[in-house]
Amino acid sequence: MSTSAVIMMAIAILIVWGGLVAALLKLRGHPDEPDDEEPTGTVA
Repeated sequence: MSTSAVIMMAIAILIVWGGLVAALLKLRGHPDEPDDEEPTGTVA
């Protein structure tokens, strides 16, 4: 692989893993609130 290909691959990996880490940190700081209502459209 050429040097430019290795650099582009490293940048792509950093973007993907960086986005994953950012999403996890955001969810740790602001977790999703659970739904209080029962789902609609289901027939019991």
